[in-house]
Amino acid sequence: MSGISQLESWLNAGLSSAFGEAAAGTSLHVQPATDTAFGDFQCNDAMALAKKLRRPPRAIAEAIVAALPADAAPASATIAGPGFINLKVSSDWLAAELDRAATLPAAGEGRTVVIDYSSPNVAKPMHIGHIRSTVIGNALHRIFLALGYKVIADNHIGAWGTLFGIIIKGYREFLDREALERDPIEELQRIYVESYSRTKAADDATEEQKAAAAAWLDACRMETVKLQQGDPDNRALWQEFIRLSLGEFDKTYARLGVKFDTARGESYYQDQLAGVVESLEKAGLATESDGATIVDLKEDGLDVAIVRKRDGGFNYTTTDIATVATRVRDYAPDEMIYVTDERQQLHFKQFFHICRKLGIVPEGCELKHVWFGLMRLPEGVISTRQGNLIKLETLLDEAERRARAIIDASGKEMSEDDKARLAAQIGIGAIKYADLSHDPQTMVTFTWDKALALEGNSGPYLQYAHARICSLLDKYRAAASGSNPETSALILDDPVERALALHLLKYPGAVLRAAESCRPNVLADYLYALSQCYSSFYQRFPILKAEPAVRDSRARLCLLTARTLRAGLDLLGIEAPERI
Repeated sequence: MSGISQLESWLNAGLSSAFGEAAAGTSLHVQPATDTAFGDFQCNDAMALAKKLRRPPRAIAEAIVAALPADAAPASATIAGPGFINLKVSSDWLAAELDRAATLPAAGEGRTVVIDYSSPNVAKPMHIGHIRSTVIGNALHRIFLALGYKVIADNHIGAWGTLFGIIIKGYREFLDREALERDPIEELQRIYVESYSRTKAADDATEEQKAAAAAWLDACRMETVKLQQGDPDNRALWQEFIRLSLGEFDKTYARLGVKFDTARGESYYQDQLAGVVESLEKAGLATESDGATIVDLKEDGLDVAIVRKRDGGFNYTTTDIATVATRVRDYAPDEMIYVTDERQQLHFKQFFHICRKLGIVPEGCELKHVWFGLMRLPEGVISTRQGNLIKLETLLDEAERRARAIIDASGKEMSEDDKARLAAQIGIGAIKYADLSHDPQTMVTFTWDKALALEGNSGPYLQYAHARICSLLDKYRAAASGSNPETSALILDDPVERALALHLLKYPGAVLRAAESCRPNVLADYLYALSQCYSSFYQRFPILKAEPAVRDSRARLCLLTARTLRAGLDLLGIEAPERI
């Protein structure tokens, strides 16, 4: 049992003893105290029991406390206000619980979750707009794995929509073959931007110019339809675009420490799309409208979803329905999580609703859209169509360059390989934490200084806190030969020491809350608070110069803090160097 579970079991024994059958079906819950002046933990449930037990909340709390088992009591209990039960745990109990403070509960044992994240488009370079889905999704991937879930991480590559018609048309019209050989993704991006620009006419364009733009767009759409219908020339180009793109994506993912279990992408489901539309028609969900096939969700407040366009092509809704059906068949998931930006909220509401109405999602299987605010530049929204972007590779290069400058300026003796490795750990860690420390649903305006801040609530600050503890422990081992911080007895008499110990106990709860809310920032907030709590402890107490028993106890607290920081940073996909 976890520490909180033990306290809850103890309180519930008192509840049962005090009220017997009258309290049947009721359980008390414990949470960390909001004000540690009153205790370490608290239970506020007496107020909710007043109606059921027909007694004032304070009288209920008094009866529960009076009936608590005295043998091996884990805490002392007092009552405050209208019926709050405050618990102050014993030092022995607290010390015993710290032994397993970093052990996470197997909350997901026997459960399977599919996490769909990153999902860049083929033939486009990854840019800073992709960083949010990639690092948020990967943090959730790591968190769910740590909680015992079976996780299938799927990189649903965009590889089958109108994008390809635009590129194929442009490829045939103005390809620079030398540029393609030199930098294939850069050239494909140039082609895309140029081709896309020809589908648009300015507000003051002549009728002839507007007609030319419409004709170019129609030609692009036809190239897409030909691709989807199996045209061999278009298929060959499409496969080459995919090959070139995946090679570039994998280089970036390697730098970010991101791995997927599968990368089926939109094109994997192409043979199922006609069947999806047929199933919708047979179920009476799809009808024809102006030459297109639609699912009318107006009565459900979700407007109209197109599943087959007038030109015969399919769209994201159709592909995503096929994707859900396939995942249910292949993985039997308990949950499917999609990590995309805020602009796709209506789309996900629509196709989730259609999947439910079609009956392809088993009861108990949850479909969840984890949306995040857009990444913006100070001058506006990032757009590959306008060519307004910073490549993700450029971002990571710059992060490492700036981190390397700081390392060089420190004057510390290191090999070139060690400096390069540390620069990558700090620079990329800074980029990730700058994103993950925000609530996903907030908008992020990207600036170099903000993303690469190396002090305050930042990735480098937490990395340095970990490294500083590792250095202290090295000095401890040298000074206290024969002592072992792994097994040293804990002495937790001082309030500051108890505060650090109690904060360490909150780690599993922080990880659980991050998973339940799909917000990695919950874990980031916990780690920053832990580093602050440790800083107060470190500044107040001597460690190496304390008398042996106290020194050994404090060294153990340092060890437990370092382990928790390292474990938490790892769940965020951030490395924790032992030396900085």
